[in-house]
Amino acid sequence: MEKYSILPNETIVNAGPIAKAFLDLKIDSFLAACRYVHELPYGYNSNRDDLMILFKENKGSCATKHAVIATLANELNVSLFKHIGIYAMTDKIVTGTMKILNAFNLQYLPMVHCFLMYNNHHRIDLSEGNANGKNGPINEFLYTVKVIPNIPEKEEYLLYRRALKDHILDRREFNGVELKTILKARELGVALLRSIVRK
Repeated sequence: MEKYSILPNETIVNAGPIAKAFLDLKIDSFLAACRYVHELPYGYNSNRDDLMILFKENKGSCATKHAVIATLANELNVSLFKHIGIYAMTDKIVTGTMKILNAFNLQYLPMVHCFLMYNNHHRIDLSEGNANGKNGPINEFLYTVKVIPNIPEKEEYLLYRRALKDHILDRREFNGVELKTILKARELGVALLRSIVRK
Protein backbone atom coordinates (compact mmCIF):
# COMPACT_ATOMS: atom_id res chain seq x y z
CA MET A 1 0.00 0.00 0.00
CA GLU A 2 1.08 3.57 -0.62
CA LYS A 3 0.56 6.75 1.41
CA TYR A 4 -2.39 8.97 0.60
CA SER A 5 0.04 11.85 0.15
CA ILE A 6 0.54 10.71 -3.47
CA LEU A 7 -3.02 11.85 -4.25
CA PRO A 8 -3.71 15.21 -5.90
CA ASN A 9 -4.51 17.98 -3.45
CA GLU A 10 -7.68 19.19 -5.13
CA THR A 11 -9.60 22.06 -3.61
CA ILE A 12 -12.93 20.88 -2.23
CA VAL A 13 -15.88 22.69 -3.78
CA ASN A 14 -19.52 22.15 -2.88
CA ALA A 15 -20.01 19.45 -5.49
CA GLY A 16 -22.02 16.95 -3.45
CA PRO A 17 -23.05 15.82 0.04
CA ILE A 18 -19.61 14.54 1.07
CA ALA A 19 -17.84 17.65 -0.18
CA LYS A 20 -20.34 19.74 1.78
CA ALA A 21 -19.75 17.65 4.92
CA PHE A 22 -16.02 18.36 4.74
CA LEU A 23 -16.55 22.05 4.01
CA ASP A 24 -18.83 22.22 7.06
CA LEU A 25 -15.84 20.89 9.06
CA LYS A 26 -13.67 23.66 7.56
CA ILE A 27 -11.73 21.08 5.55
CA ASP A 28 -11.18 22.47 2.06
CA SER A 29 -8.59 20.24 0.39
CA PHE A 30 -8.65 16.62 -0.72
CA LEU A 31 -5.50 15.63 1.19
CA ALA A 32 -6.81 17.28 4.36
CA ALA A 33 -9.99 15.21 3.96
CA CYS A 34 -7.92 12.04 3.56
CA ARG A 35 -5.89 12.93 6.65
CA TYR A 36 -9.08 13.57 8.65
CA VAL A 37 -10.57 10.20 7.67
CA HIS A 38 -7.29 8.35 8.25
CA GLU A 39 -6.93 9.85 11.73
CA LEU A 40 -10.49 9.05 12.81
CA PRO A 41 -10.62 6.10 15.22
CA TYR A 42 -11.16 2.72 13.59
CA GLY A 43 -14.50 1.24 14.55
CA TYR A 44 -17.48 -0.63 13.21
CA ASN A 45 -20.37 1.71 12.48
CA SER A 46 -23.97 1.13 13.51
CA ASN A 47 -25.17 1.38 9.88
CA ARG A 48 -22.44 1.18 7.29
CA ASP A 49 -24.96 1.63 4.46
CA ASP A 50 -25.47 5.23 5.64
CA LEU A 51 -22.87 7.24 3.73
CA MET A 52 -22.84 9.94 6.40
CA ILE A 53 -22.40 7.54 9.36
CA LEU A 54 -18.66 8.26 9.61
CA PHE A 55 -19.41 11.92 10.35
CA LYS A 56 -22.25 11.08 12.75
CA GLU A 57 -20.24 8.58 14.81
CA ASN A 58 -16.73 10.05 14.37
CA LYS A 59 -15.25 6.67 13.55
CA GLY A 60 -15.14 4.29 10.64
CA SER A 61 -14.12 0.89 9.33
CA CYS A 62 -12.27 0.23 6.09
CA ALA A 63 -15.70 0.05 4.42
CA THR A 64 -16.99 3.44 5.59
CA LYS A 65 -13.67 5.32 5.50
CA HIS A 66 -13.08 4.36 1.89
CA ALA A 67 -16.72 4.90 0.94
CA VAL A 68 -16.48 8.53 2.06
CA ILE A 69 -13.20 9.32 0.31
CA ALA A 70 -14.13 7.44 -2.89
CA THR A 71 -17.40 9.40 -2.99
CA LEU A 72 -15.56 12.67 -2.45
CA ALA A 73 -13.16 11.71 -5.26
CA ASN A 74 -16.13 11.08 -7.54
CA GLU A 75 -17.63 14.46 -6.64
CA LEU A 76 -14.32 16.19 -7.43
CA ASN A 77 -13.48 14.10 -10.54
CA VAL A 78 -10.39 12.55 -8.97
CA SER A 79 -9.38 9.18 -10.47
CA LEU A 80 -9.67 7.29 -7.17
CA PHE A 81 -11.95 4.30 -6.72
CA LYS A 82 -12.93 1.89 -3.97
CA HIS A 83 -11.88 -1.73 -4.35
CA ILE A 84 -12.73 -4.83 -2.38
CA GLY A 85 -10.04 -7.40 -1.86
CA ILE A 86 -10.17 -10.87 -0.38
CA TYR A 87 -7.04 -11.71 1.58
CA ALA A 88 -5.74 -14.81 3.36
CA MET A 89 -6.28 -14.17 7.08
CA THR A 90 -3.88 -16.07 9.32
CA ASP A 91 -2.65 -15.72 12.87
CA LYS A 92 0.21 -13.58 11.55
CA ILE A 93 -2.28 -10.98 10.32
CA VAL A 94 -4.93 -11.29 13.06
CA THR A 95 -3.95 -12.83 16.38
CA GLY A 96 -6.40 -15.57 17.34
CA THR A 97 -7.14 -16.76 13.80
CA MET A 98 -5.33 -20.07 14.32
CA LYS A 99 -8.10 -21.32 16.61
CA ILE A 100 -10.62 -20.81 13.80
CA LEU A 101 -8.37 -22.41 11.19
CA ASN A 102 -7.83 -25.46 13.38
CA ALA A 103 -11.55 -25.82 14.05
CA PHE A 104 -12.35 -25.89 10.32
CA ASN A 105 -9.11 -27.52 9.10
CA LEU A 106 -8.18 -24.52 6.93
CA GLN A 107 -4.78 -23.11 5.97
CA TYR A 108 -6.17 -19.57 6.00
CA LEU A 109 -9.50 -17.76 6.10
CA PRO A 110 -10.53 -15.70 3.06
CA MET A 111 -11.68 -12.32 4.40
CA VAL A 112 -12.75 -9.00 2.89
CA HIS A 113 -10.75 -5.79 3.14
CA CYS A 114 -11.35 -2.49 1.33
CA PHE A 115 -8.84 -0.08 -0.15
CA LEU A 116 -8.60 2.71 -2.72
CA MET A 117 -7.03 2.53 -6.17
CA TYR A 118 -5.56 5.67 -7.73
CA ASN A 119 -4.89 5.83 -11.48
CA ASN A 120 -5.39 2.05 -11.74
CA HIS A 121 -2.16 1.05 -10.00
CA HIS A 122 -1.60 2.90 -6.70
CA ARG A 123 -3.23 1.14 -3.72
CA ILE A 124 -4.05 3.24 -0.65
CA ASP A 125 -5.50 2.05 2.66
CA LEU A 126 -6.87 4.80 4.91
CA SER A 127 -7.33 2.31 7.75
CA GLU A 128 -3.66 1.30 7.73
CA GLY A 129 -1.98 2.35 10.95
CA ASN A 130 -5.32 2.50 12.76
CA ALA A 131 -6.08 0.09 15.61
CA ASN A 132 -8.02 -2.04 13.13
CA GLY A 133 -7.44 -5.48 14.63
CA LYS A 134 -4.70 -6.40 12.18
CA ASN A 135 -1.03 -6.81 13.06
CA GLY A 136 0.16 -5.03 9.92
CA PRO A 137 -0.82 -3.88 6.45
CA ILE A 138 -2.48 -6.16 3.93
CA ASN A 139 -0.51 -6.07 0.70
CA GLU A 140 -1.44 -9.36 -0.95
CA PHE A 141 -4.90 -10.38 -2.11
CA LEU A 142 -6.42 -13.53 -3.52
CA TYR A 143 -8.96 -11.49 -5.49
CA THR A 144 -9.79 -7.81 -6.00
CA VAL A 145 -12.61 -5.95 -7.72
CA LYS A 146 -13.64 -2.32 -8.21
CA VAL A 147 -16.96 -1.44 -6.56
CA ILE A 148 -19.19 1.59 -6.10
CA PRO A 149 -18.05 3.72 -3.14
CA ASN A 150 -20.92 2.92 -0.80
CA ILE A 151 -21.59 -0.68 -1.80
CA PRO A 152 -24.38 -2.00 0.47
CA GLU A 153 -23.30 -4.51 3.09
CA LYS A 154 -25.60 -7.20 1.65
CA GLU A 155 -24.23 -6.68 -1.86
CA GLU A 156 -20.66 -6.90 -0.56
CA TYR A 157 -21.47 -10.21 1.12
CA LEU A 158 -22.99 -11.60 -2.10
CA LEU A 159 -19.90 -10.44 -3.99
CA TYR A 160 -17.75 -12.28 -1.43
CA ARG A 161 -19.75 -15.49 -1.91
CA ARG A 162 -19.45 -15.26 -5.70
CA ALA A 163 -15.71 -14.65 -5.46
CA LEU A 164 -15.32 -17.70 -3.23
CA LYS A 165 -17.19 -19.90 -5.72
CA ASP A 166 -15.66 -18.47 -8.90
CA HIS A 167 -12.08 -17.64 -7.90
CA ILE A 168 -11.00 -19.05 -4.55
CA LEU A 169 -12.51 -22.44 -3.73
CA ASP A 170 -10.91 -24.00 -6.80
CA ARG A 171 -7.45 -23.34 -5.33
CA ARG A 172 -5.53 -26.47 -4.31
CA GLU A 173 -5.55 -25.60 -0.60
CA PHE A 174 -9.38 -25.67 -0.60
CA ASN A 175 -9.69 -29.07 -2.24
CA GLY A 176 -12.71 -30.76 -0.63
CA VAL A 177 -13.73 -27.65 1.35
CA GLU A 178 -17.37 -26.62 0.94
CA LEU A 179 -18.62 -23.06 0.60
CA LYS A 180 -20.72 -23.37 3.77
CA THR A 181 -17.57 -24.26 5.74
CA ILE A 182 -15.86 -21.03 4.68
CA LEU A 183 -18.99 -19.00 5.44
CA LYS A 184 -19.23 -20.44 8.96
CA ALA A 185 -15.54 -19.79 9.57
CA ARG A 186 -15.95 -16.24 8.22
CA GLU A 187 -18.60 -15.49 10.87
CA LEU A 188 -16.07 -16.37 13.57
CA GLY A 189 -13.41 -14.31 11.79
CA VAL A 190 -15.66 -11.24 11.76
CA ALA A 191 -16.49 -11.77 15.44
CA LEU A 192 -12.76 -12.05 16.24
CA LEU A 193 -11.94 -8.78 14.47
CA ARG A 194 -14.82 -6.99 16.18
CA SER A 195 -13.71 -8.25 19.60
CA ILE A 196 -10.14 -7.00 19.03
CA VAL A 197 -11.30 -3.57 17.84
CA ARG A 198 -13.58 -3.16 20.89
CA LYS A 199 -10.68 -3.70 23.34
